[in-house]
Amino acid sequence: MPTCSTSSRPLSLSARVRDLHPSPIREILAVVERPGMISFAGGLPAAETFPDLDLGAPPAALQYGPTEGDPRLRERIADELAALGLDCGPERILVLSGSQQGIDLVGKLFIDPGTPVAVESPTYLAALQVFRFFGARFAPFTPETLATTGFGATRPAFAYAIPTFQNPTGRCYTGAERAALAHTCDTAGVPLFEDDPYRDLKYDTCERRPVVTHLQGSPWIYQGSFSKSLAPGLRLGFLTASPEFFTFLVRLKQAADLHSNRLSQWLVLQQLTSPGRPARMARLVDFYRHKRDLFGAALTRHFGGLASWETPAGGLFFWLKLRQPIDTRALLPRAIEAGLAFMPGESFHPDNPAASGTLRLNFSHADEADIERGLSILAGLCADAMR
Repeated sequence: MPTCSTSSRPLSLSARVRDLHPSPIREILAVVERPGMISFAGGLPAAETFPDLDLGAPPAALQYGPTEGDPRLRERIADELAALGLDCGPERILVLSGSQQGIDLVGKLFIDPGTPVAVESPTYLAALQVFRFFGARFAPFTPETLATTGFGATRPAFAYAIPTFQNPTGRCYTGAERAALAHTCDTAGVPLFEDDPYRDLKYDTCERRPVVTHLQGSPWIYQGSFSKSLAPGLRLGFLTASPEFFTFLVRLKQAADLHSNRLSQWLVLQQLTSPGRPARMARLVDFYRHKRDLFGAALTRHFGGLASWETPAGGLFFWLKLRQPIDTRALLPRAIEAGLAFMPGESFHPDNPAASGTLRLNFSHADEADIERGLSILAGLCADAMR
């Protein structure tokens, strides 16, 4: 009978594993399912917005398929991207197992240990997690610094940005800021990787033209997601790229999972081609706009003297800056004990600041009563920590 090994002999693992850090969001989501827990942490869409799905899928949806994705779905995605001004056809659409896979594929494409990568500060922490795992060295930038310092003294292998309803800040780049990012990439000859998962969740007028459409010569990768507009459990996203990158990305996906879930692809295609889609999207946007406004009003009541923030024109998050720069990571265990989850802002910075006094709060998931109660609890904890 085989037994478990008790050898003290060290395992021979890759050097990458030494920099494989857990995702703060995924760890927090593990406690969100506890009864009575109020969550402002993960970017969880509201379950009541999920579409009714007809599961009468054809047999082909249960069979192996092309790595690039279902041809009809790729045609539909290409048509919608062409309407945004992107230069791509169905032959340059790659259906992903969630947009997180796109980040992983781009990391594999570009990054060796020590490779410089330009990233916003703050930025999506799961992207930082992936890029760190492959050994990236970060060159932080903000929309304000692009016009003056660009990406700094080092030419990065690529620049990663979320210009539309940025995660975590909710910020939407202005037209001038989009042009500045494109100009910086063109001038330095740096490829742009534009992540655009929130563009459909627009509540106020703002500029949303993809930055890659401003580029004059630099190569690019652009990706989107169906997690926020349909359902995250479908695990489906997409990317397109300039020709010099696309074939490599397809081969990297082949090595990862052969192809994305074909049943999910079929379900998404039904939603994209449904005559009721425009009306459903209008209801979705109205629903989230109402949630955003409820959350904003509750923030004013509870955090008016404790923090500053901007009302996001879209997306799923408020970004709070406390009047005093405490380390909000130390606040999280006390919040969880009180039945509340949120995301500390320090985790979103590439340079790991000691204390930024920032918090990312998701407004889409909690109901009105929990928003009020949760922000009251959180404000009390913040006030105590700032004394």
